[in-house]
Amino acid sequence: MNCKNCNKVLVDSQKYCDECGAKIIQNRLTPKVIAAQINEQFLSIDNKLLKTFIDLFKRPEVVINGYINGTRKRYIDVLQYFAVSLTLAGIQVFLMTTFFRDAIGFDSQLNQTIQSMPGQENNPFAGIESDIFTKYQGLIYILTVPLSALGTWLAYFITRNRKYNYTEHLVVNLYYSGQIIIITAIFSILFLLFGLNYVIVSTILTLPTFIYFFYVLKRVFNEDFWNTLAKFILAMVIYLGSLLALTIIAMLIIVAIALIINK
Repeated sequence: MNCKNCNKVLVDSQKYCDECGAKIIQNRLTPKVIAAQINEQFLSIDNKLLKTFIDLFKRPEVVINGYINGTRKRYIDVLQYFAVSLTLAGIQVFLMTTFFRDAIGFDSQLNQTIQSMPGQENNPFAGIESDIFTKYQGLIYILTVPLSALGTWLAYFITRNRKYNYTEHLVVNLYYSGQIIIITAIFSILFLLFGLNYVIVSTILTLPTFIYFFYVLKRVFNEDFWNTLAKFILAMVIYLGSLLALTIIAMLIIVAIALIINK
Protein backbone atom coordinates (compact mmCIF):
# COMPACT_ATOMS: atom_id res chain seq x y z
CA MET A 1 0.00 0.00 0.00
CA ASN A 2 1.27 3.47 -0.93
CA CYS A 3 0.42 6.85 0.58
CA LYS A 4 -2.02 8.63 -1.75
CA ASN A 5 -0.43 11.99 -0.96
CA CYS A 6 3.34 11.39 -1.21
CA ASN A 7 3.37 7.81 -2.65
CA LYS A 8 5.57 6.43 0.15
CA VAL A 9 5.30 2.67 0.68
CA LEU A 10 3.30 1.90 3.85
CA VAL A 11 2.36 -1.17 5.82
CA ASP A 12 -1.30 -2.14 5.98
CA SER A 13 -1.58 -1.42 9.72
CA GLN A 14 -0.49 2.24 9.44
CA LYS A 15 -3.11 4.91 10.12
CA TYR A 16 -0.85 7.86 9.27
CA CYS A 17 1.95 8.30 6.76
CA ASP A 18 5.31 8.63 8.53
CA GLU A 19 6.64 10.70 5.63
CA CYS A 20 4.03 13.45 5.13
CA GLY A 21 1.81 12.88 8.18
CA ALA A 22 -1.38 12.44 6.14
CA LYS A 23 -4.18 10.26 7.55
CA ILE A 24 -4.62 7.00 5.65
CA ILE A 25 -8.11 6.93 4.12
CA GLN A 26 -9.33 3.49 3.15
CA ASN A 27 -13.12 3.95 3.19
CA ARG A 28 -14.98 5.17 0.11
CA LEU A 29 -16.78 8.48 0.29
CA THR A 30 -20.34 8.11 1.56
CA PRO A 31 -22.74 10.58 3.23
CA LYS A 32 -21.89 8.94 6.57
CA VAL A 33 -18.13 9.44 6.02
CA ILE A 34 -18.64 13.08 4.96
CA ALA A 35 -20.85 13.74 8.00
CA ALA A 36 -18.22 12.19 10.30
CA GLN A 37 -15.49 14.39 8.79
CA ILE A 38 -17.60 17.55 9.18
CA ASN A 39 -18.34 16.64 12.78
CA GLU A 40 -14.66 15.95 13.48
CA GLN A 41 -13.40 19.15 11.89
CA PHE A 42 -16.06 21.68 12.85
CA LEU A 43 -18.83 20.46 15.17
CA SER A 44 -17.33 18.20 17.83
CA ILE A 45 -16.48 19.82 21.15
CA ASP A 46 -12.82 18.83 20.88
CA ASN A 47 -12.30 19.89 17.25
CA LYS A 48 -9.32 22.05 16.30
CA LEU A 49 -11.39 25.02 15.15
CA LEU A 50 -13.21 25.46 18.44
CA LYS A 51 -10.03 24.77 20.44
CA THR A 52 -8.10 27.35 18.40
CA PHE A 53 -10.87 29.93 18.82
CA ILE A 54 -11.02 29.48 22.60
CA ASP A 55 -7.25 29.36 23.16
CA LEU A 56 -6.66 32.48 21.08
CA PHE A 57 -8.53 34.22 23.90
CA LYS A 58 -7.21 32.24 26.85
CA ARG A 59 -3.56 31.79 25.82
CA PRO A 60 -2.80 33.23 22.37
CA GLU A 61 0.94 32.81 22.93
CA VAL A 62 0.52 29.01 23.03
CA VAL A 63 -1.34 28.98 19.71
CA ILE A 64 0.82 31.53 17.88
CA ASN A 65 4.27 30.83 19.30
CA GLY A 66 3.59 27.10 19.08
CA TYR A 67 2.74 27.36 15.38
CA ILE A 68 5.79 29.50 14.64
CA ASN A 69 8.04 27.09 16.54
CA GLY A 70 6.71 24.02 14.75
CA THR A 71 3.64 22.79 16.67
CA ARG A 72 1.24 22.35 13.74
CA LYS A 73 -1.15 19.54 14.77
CA ARG A 74 -2.66 20.82 18.01
CA TYR A 75 -4.45 23.81 16.49
CA ILE A 76 -5.90 24.63 13.09
CA ASP A 77 -3.39 25.94 10.55
CA VAL A 78 -3.12 29.72 10.41
CA LEU A 79 -4.15 29.98 6.74
CA GLN A 80 -7.09 27.62 7.28
CA TYR A 81 -8.20 29.65 10.28
CA PHE A 82 -8.01 32.88 8.28
CA ALA A 83 -9.91 31.22 5.42
CA VAL A 84 -12.67 30.13 7.83
CA SER A 85 -12.93 33.70 9.11
CA LEU A 86 -13.23 35.06 5.56
CA THR A 87 -15.98 32.52 4.84
CA LEU A 88 -17.91 33.72 7.87
CA ALA A 89 -17.32 37.33 6.81
CA GLY A 90 -18.69 36.44 3.37
CA ILE A 91 -21.86 35.08 4.99
CA GLN A 92 -22.11 38.32 6.98
CA VAL A 93 -21.81 40.43 3.81
CA PHE A 94 -24.39 38.29 2.00
CA LEU A 95 -26.91 38.73 4.84
CA MET A 96 -26.20 42.46 5.08
CA THR A 97 -26.57 43.17 1.36
CA THR A 98 -29.57 40.86 0.94
CA PHE A 99 -31.70 41.24 4.06
CA PHE A 100 -30.34 44.17 6.06
CA ARG A 101 -29.58 46.90 3.52
CA ASP A 102 -31.54 49.45 5.54
CA ALA A 103 -29.30 48.78 8.54
CA ILE A 104 -26.22 49.87 6.60
CA GLY A 105 -26.83 53.56 7.17
CA PHE A 106 -23.39 54.63 6.01
CA ASP A 107 -23.97 53.39 2.46
CA SER A 108 -27.21 55.35 1.99
CA GLN A 109 -25.67 58.50 3.46
CA LEU A 110 -22.59 58.16 1.28
CA ASN A 111 -24.71 57.57 -1.80
CA GLN A 112 -26.78 60.70 -1.10
CA THR A 113 -23.61 62.73 -0.62
CA ILE A 114 -22.16 61.53 -3.93
CA GLN A 115 -25.39 62.14 -5.83
CA SER A 116 -25.74 65.66 -4.39
CA MET A 117 -22.24 66.73 -5.45
CA PRO A 118 -22.24 69.32 -8.27
CA GLY A 119 -20.93 68.46 -11.70
CA GLN A 120 -21.85 64.77 -11.68
CA GLU A 121 -20.88 64.44 -15.34
CA ASN A 122 -17.26 65.26 -14.44
CA ASN A 123 -17.22 63.55 -11.07
CA PRO A 124 -14.80 60.56 -11.25
CA PHE A 125 -16.54 58.96 -8.24
CA ALA A 126 -20.07 59.22 -9.68
CA GLY A 127 -20.08 55.65 -10.97
CA ILE A 128 -18.70 54.08 -7.81
CA GLU A 129 -21.21 52.08 -5.83
CA SER A 130 -21.65 53.32 -2.28
CA ASP A 131 -21.51 49.81 -0.78
CA ILE A 132 -18.24 48.90 -2.49
CA PHE A 133 -16.43 48.59 0.85
CA THR A 134 -19.08 46.19 2.13
CA LYS A 135 -19.06 44.03 -1.00
CA TYR A 136 -15.27 43.74 -1.08
CA GLN A 137 -14.81 43.40 2.67
CA GLY A 138 -13.01 40.06 2.33
CA LEU A 139 -10.51 41.46 -0.16
CA ILE A 140 -9.88 44.44 2.13
CA TYR A 141 -9.14 42.05 5.00
CA ILE A 142 -6.65 40.15 2.85
CA LEU A 143 -4.87 43.31 1.69
CA THR A 144 -4.59 44.90 5.14
CA VAL A 145 -3.04 41.91 6.96
CA PRO A 146 0.39 42.36 5.31
CA LEU A 147 0.28 46.03 6.33
CA SER A 148 -0.51 45.23 9.96
CA ALA A 149 2.28 42.64 9.92
CA LEU A 150 4.61 45.31 8.56
CA GLY A 151 3.57 47.57 11.42
CA THR A 152 4.31 45.06 14.17
CA TRP A 153 7.52 43.83 12.54
CA LEU A 154 8.94 47.34 12.15
CA ALA A 155 7.80 48.37 15.64
CA TYR A 156 9.64 45.46 17.26
CA PHE A 157 12.58 45.68 14.86
CA ILE A 158 13.13 49.38 15.60
CA THR A 159 12.94 48.76 19.35
CA ARG A 160 15.48 45.91 19.03
CA ASN A 161 13.12 43.05 19.79
CA ARG A 162 13.92 40.93 16.74
CA LYS A 163 12.52 37.67 17.99
CA TYR A 164 10.48 37.10 14.84
CA ASN A 165 11.01 37.96 11.17
CA TYR A 166 8.37 39.50 8.92
CA THR A 167 6.84 36.17 7.89
CA GLU A 168 6.46 35.17 11.53
CA HIS A 169 4.84 38.53 12.29
CA LEU A 170 2.50 37.71 9.41
CA VAL A 171 1.46 34.57 11.30
CA VAL A 172 0.78 36.65 14.42
CA ASN A 173 -1.40 39.06 12.46
CA LEU A 174 -3.21 36.33 10.52
CA TYR A 175 -4.29 34.58 13.71
CA TYR A 176 -5.26 37.92 15.27
CA SER A 177 -7.16 39.06 12.17
CA GLY A 178 -8.93 35.72 11.81
CA GLN A 179 -10.09 35.90 15.42
CA ILE A 180 -11.29 39.49 15.05
CA ILE A 181 -13.09 38.79 11.76
CA ILE A 182 -14.94 35.84 13.31
CA ILE A 183 -15.99 37.85 16.36
CA THR A 184 -17.00 40.87 14.27
CA ALA A 185 -19.02 38.76 11.86
CA ILE A 186 -20.85 36.90 14.62
CA PHE A 187 -21.72 40.03 16.60
CA SER A 188 -22.64 42.00 13.47
CA ILE A 189 -25.11 39.30 12.42
CA LEU A 190 -26.59 39.11 15.92
CA PHE A 191 -26.91 42.87 16.27
CA LEU A 192 -28.43 43.23 12.80
CA LEU A 193 -31.06 40.65 13.75
CA PHE A 194 -32.05 43.03 16.54
CA GLY A 195 -32.31 45.94 14.08
CA LEU A 196 -29.21 47.89 15.12
CA ASN A 197 -27.40 50.14 12.64
CA TYR A 198 -24.26 48.53 11.17
CA VAL A 199 -22.19 51.69 11.65
CA ILE A 200 -23.09 51.74 15.34
CA VAL A 201 -22.20 48.05 15.66
CA SER A 202 -18.83 48.58 13.95
CA THR A 203 -18.06 51.53 16.22
CA ILE A 204 -18.90 49.53 19.33
CA LEU A 205 -16.61 46.69 18.24
CA THR A 206 -13.65 48.92 17.35
CA LEU A 207 -12.28 49.52 20.86
CA PRO A 208 -12.35 45.83 21.93
CA THR A 209 -10.40 44.86 18.78
CA PHE A 210 -7.61 47.29 19.70
CA ILE A 211 -7.57 46.05 23.28
CA TYR A 212 -7.39 42.44 22.09
CA PHE A 213 -4.52 43.29 19.71
CA PHE A 214 -2.59 44.78 22.63
CA TYR A 215 -3.37 41.68 24.68
CA VAL A 216 -2.08 39.37 21.92
CA LEU A 217 1.17 41.32 21.53
CA LYS A 218 1.77 41.30 25.29
CA ARG A 219 1.22 37.56 25.59
CA VAL A 220 3.10 36.58 22.43
CA PHE A 221 6.20 38.69 23.12
CA ASN A 222 6.01 38.39 26.92
CA GLU A 223 6.90 41.99 27.74
CA ASP A 224 5.66 44.33 30.45
CA PHE A 225 2.71 46.68 30.02
CA TRP A 226 4.60 49.86 29.10
CA ASN A 227 6.97 48.24 26.59
CA THR A 228 4.04 46.54 24.94
CA LEU A 229 2.02 49.76 24.88
CA ALA A 230 4.87 51.70 23.25
CA LYS A 231 5.30 49.06 20.55
CA PHE A 232 1.55 48.78 20.06
CA ILE A 233 1.27 52.54 19.44
CA LEU A 234 4.26 52.51 17.08
CA ALA A 235 2.84 49.53 15.19
CA MET A 236 -0.53 51.26 14.81
CA VAL A 237 1.11 54.47 13.56
CA ILE A 238 3.09 52.52 10.95
CA TYR A 239 0.04 50.49 9.94
CA LEU A 240 -2.31 53.48 9.63
CA GLY A 241 0.35 55.52 7.86
CA SER A 242 1.01 52.80 5.27
CA LEU A 243 -2.72 52.21 4.85
CA LEU A 244 -3.34 55.91 4.29
CA ALA A 245 -0.51 56.12 1.78
CA LEU A 246 -1.80 53.15 -0.21
CA THR A 247 -5.35 54.52 -0.09
CA ILE A 248 -4.22 57.88 -1.48
CA ILE A 249 -2.24 56.15 -4.23
CA ALA A 250 -5.23 53.96 -5.11
CA MET A 251 -7.57 56.97 -5.21
CA LEU A 252 -5.16 58.90 -7.43
CA ILE A 253 -5.00 55.93 -9.81
CA ILE A 254 -8.81 55.69 -9.89
CA VAL A 255 -9.14 59.41 -10.58
CA ALA A 256 -6.50 59.26 -13.33
CA ILE A 257 -8.25 56.31 -15.00
CA ALA A 258 -11.62 58.04 -14.72
CA LEU A 259 -10.26 61.24 -16.25
CA ILE A 260 -8.71 59.34 -19.13
CA ILE A 261 -11.97 57.46 -19.81
CA ASN A 262 -14.05 60.66 -19.68
CA LYS A 263 -11.85 62.45 -22.22
